[in-house]
Amino acid sequence: STSEKPILLNNIADAEAFVSGAEVAVIGFFQEPESSEASQFRLTAGRIPEVPFGLSTSPAVLSHYGVSANTVTLFRRVDNDRRDLDMNNKDVDTDKMTRFVRMNELRLVTEYDPVTAIGVMQSSLQFNLLLITDKMSPKHPERMRKFRAAAELFVGKVLFILLDTNLKSNERVVSYFQLKKSQLPALAMFHTPDDEQEVMTVDEISIEHVQDFCNRFIQ
Repeated sequence: STSEKPILLNNIADAEAFVSGAEVAVIGFFQEPESSEASQFRLTAGRIPEVPFGLSTSPAVLSHYGVSANTVTLFRRVDNDRRDLDMNNKDVDTDKMTRFVRMNELRLVTEYDPVTAIGVMQSSLQFNLLLITDKMSPKHPERMRKFRAAAELFVGKVLFILLDTNLKSNERVVSYFQLKKSQLPALAMFHTPDDEQEVMTVDEISIEHVQDFCNRFIQ
């Protein structure tokens, strides 16, 4: 059965549980559940099945989140941040809303591409850790599992990013860190305010390895 999307959030407790239950969650705040803005929002929800969408028309919920009606808000756990999109602007449509979500859906491990790059640049987190690797490698699932487990330890401190070397658009980033294909996979840590960086080539990823690398660099 198809689950009801978006989920109706009638009170503050439901809304808070909805937000805290996901790495990325989107809520549309509307005065009228049947307005044209709300129906555009429903269409957008259908386009992005892997992100939970909620909808609320409750004045208490709107006031709790400090938003006015016709606002779409994306909440994310990785940097405990949120992004608001004002839909009172008449030219907001499903394409703009989809792009808004895709651009801002930073996760525990965010896959880097031309769209998420914008959200990565705008994140409030100053430390970025990139795993620069080939997603087609048979070792990839296990590397990702450990990289993700390490990311859990740095929520709110470090943005963990997966950079797939098969993407042509990522070649520039690889050369920015002065890496050759033969040196991959590698971890690259980056401090955004001063462009300070450190690169470490890794054959195997371990949670302890990543943790030490991050802590050393942060100190």
